[in-house]
Amino acid sequence: MTDVTIIAIDGPAGSGKSSVSKQTARALGYGYLDTGAAYRALAWHVLDRGADTADADAVLAAASDFPYAISLDPDEYWVRVGQVDVTEAIREPRVSAAVSGVARVPAVRVQAGELFRALAAASDRPGVIIEGRDITTVVAPDAPVRILLTAAPEVRAARRSAELTDQDAAAVAAALHKRDASDAQVVDFLSAAPGVEVVDSTDLDLAQTVDAVLGVVHQKLEARDGH
Repeated sequence: MTDVTIIAIDGPAGSGKSSVSKQTARALGYGYLDTGAAYRALAWHVLDRGADTADADAVLAAASDFPYAISLDPDEYWVRVGQVDVTEAIREPRVSAAVSGVARVPAVRVQAGELFRALAAASDRPGVIIEGRDITTVVAPDAPVRILLTAAPEVRAARRSAELTDQDAAAVAAALHKRDASDAQVVDFLSAAPGVEVVDSTDLDLAQTVDAVLGVVHQKLEARDGH
């Protein structure tokens, strides 16, 4: 992946991946790549074409014509499909409900992995934090720092509900657990692969979790650089 240092962070929904990854990227002066946004944007793209995200052929057809762009700047985050800014739209309930159908298509995951590696390699920053669900094992298995960020299910549901204040808490929790169950059939993001450090944020606030992640990052990079 060229000379860009990659930090791979995996974890289930509501574990704090996005917030923690952004803050960690800011602290290190790194870029931040939200890989889930690509699957969400593709789901939005399929729906926008009037197709069914449960139809693998329709998903692949949409993926073959998918003008996707995303900012790697943690302070200026945006997602676009062609000329359309979909930063907010991809968080809508209809997209959240459809994204697993898109993410389950093996060819889409392969294509997405290549996209993520290319985006990170092209960064003008010294490093990029890539966060998602199969980053430590598939997208960047050779990254010098690989972390599984997790938390108890009830804590994750409460956090996601707090983020989505305009949606019913019970519905948010149900959607989160449904998404986890669906995605777990495709990729194991609930247990750490060999060499992956676990950071459990159940009893930690955001600042404490960022500190814990930064501790792992510094330890791993110092070991890599022989310090």
